Amino acid sequence: MKTASRRQQRVSSLLHEALSRLLIQEVQNISKSLVTVTRVDVTADLMTARVFLSIYGPDDPQTIIAALEKRTGFLRKALASLVKLKYNPMLFFSLDATLEYEQRIDELLESAKKRGRGTA
Repeated sequence: MKTASRRQQRVSSLLHEALSRLLIQEVQNISKSLVTVTRVDVTADLMTARVFLSIYGPDDPQTIIAALEKRTGFLRKALASLVKLKYNPMLFFSLDATLEYEQRIDELLESAKKRGRGTA
């Protein structure tokens, strides 16, 4: 797996910060859930950004992502005014499954500890 260049990391960081601020305003209009940008991955040509989100709350995460995808044009325009880049990247939103993965690992470790205590 190829590591991101320093420029990709800087652009990713800038987009992460700006999108976090934008989504606070934008998501309040469409849902009561808390939406957090967990990370932004930028391609080597800086033309595409995959935005990973964690969504907590009563609303269906897929509905929120669909609503954000409908507003991608607005978000790109707002992002262009906040972050000065030569090219404004295309945005793709997806759920970050890291939290669920970590919870599953914790559950497995706890069950292994309990089984270990029972046999010893």
